[in-house]
Amino acid sequence: MTVSNVDLLSRRSAAVPAGVATGLPLFVSRAENAEIWDEDGRRYVDFAGGIAVLNVGHRHPRVMAAVREQLAAYTHVAFQVTAYRPYVELAERLNALAPFSGEARTLLLTTGAEAVENAVKIARAATGRQGVIAFTGGFHGRTALTMALTGKVVPYKRGFGMPTPGVYHLPFPVPHQGVEVADTLRALTYLFAADLSPEDVAAIIIEPVQGEGGFHAAPTELLQELRRLCDAHGILLIADEVQTGFARTGRMFGIEHSGVEPDLMTVAKSMAGGLPLSGVIGRAAIMDRVEPGGLGGTYGGSPIACAAALAVLDVIAEEGLLDRADAIGRRAKDRLTAMSARSDLLPIGNIRGLGAMIAFDIMEQRGGSAVAVNGAKAVTMRAADEGLILLACGTSGETIRILVPLTASDAVLDEGLAAIERALAA
Repeated sequence: MTVSNVDLLSRRSAAVPAGVATGLPLFVSRAENAEIWDEDGRRYVDFAGGIAVLNVGHRHPRVMAAVREQLAAYTHVAFQVTAYRPYVELAERLNALAPFSGEARTLLLTTGAEAVENAVKIARAATGRQGVIAFTGGFHGRTALTMALTGKVVPYKRGFGMPTPGVYHLPFPVPHQGVEVADTLRALTYLFAADLSPEDVAAIIIEPVQGEGGFHAAPTELLQELRRLCDAHGILLIADEVQTGFARTGRMFGIEHSGVEPDLMTVAKSMAGGLPLSGVIGRAAIMDRVEPGGLGGTYGGSPIACAAALAVLDVIAEEGLLDRADAIGRRAKDRLTAMSARSDLLPIGNIRGLGAMIAFDIMEQRGGSAVAVNGAKAVTMRAADEGLILLACGTSGETIRILVPLTASDAVLDEGLAAIERALAA
């Protein structure tokens, strides 16, 4: 039966709630590495990667082979009932990669939000405290607790009632938005003086590079001071690596750029090459504070996803994807910098990023400092017309982000960058 994008769009409207948004009116029929074909047969370069899920590309041969082998053995038994080798092997591999000293433990789950929820549960169990500090612009999920941690009301919180108590937010430092590290630390001092004793805080959670918030990197100075304060007050530091993990920033984990060691770390997205898998990696003494039965989930650490993740780790190492991320980032930023100097394109600025986690802002006017509020959406729509899947983000809808698979060739990367150039032609 032949179907089209138009046919499926009508069926989608009748079958799927309005609250599940889709950025483009396209329906995928197949994908390969950094390319997608829709139901109408049109080809697109993929600069979204399933929202940072496909660092090793669509259907990497190593991942596909690992999945097929696991499918031939068994698909599900539930680790809480009968354990299995892929879960243990993946936990061992992740423990060895943990960016902190000492013994590590890994809990495997299914989604990024589930990982964040469990990291907070573990922190509360280990400290006997309830308070959690997060940051404006941060994104940690859409469940009740992770929605409270997320530092943006629209569209993630509006209409869902009062957030889960015990969560507090600090301003995230973004110098070109007028917020410096000193402002963040001053706000923390005020919070401790007015609302919350540090002895009541279980954890501080932060993204090493904010995802939905606009690809702003957490300054090393801030991370170092948070580490110092956590050590002084018995607070646990959680690095949310759901979007930054697995080579995207040119390191296995984004926090490694700072040299700061977290106590707990949440991972998901690109860990399993497109299969749903997440985890919490933490210091052993902290992870073991939860009693047996307190952690888990029916599908947590699916054997198929674990097999895929083991293959992903092999691909990252064997194909040199840490270095490739840096090379992609340099190539993209050089091209974007050249675009920013052109008067025949929409004004862009604040080009930034670690490794291949690259972003830029649509500006109100050339040479100005004001961003174009909600200016990125129109560019992503024009990019689709030019054959490129592109994502917007930012607290004001001003940012274009690039999440091209790290396995993309230079030719495909350049093709996508050329499409951005055409989309910026006003």
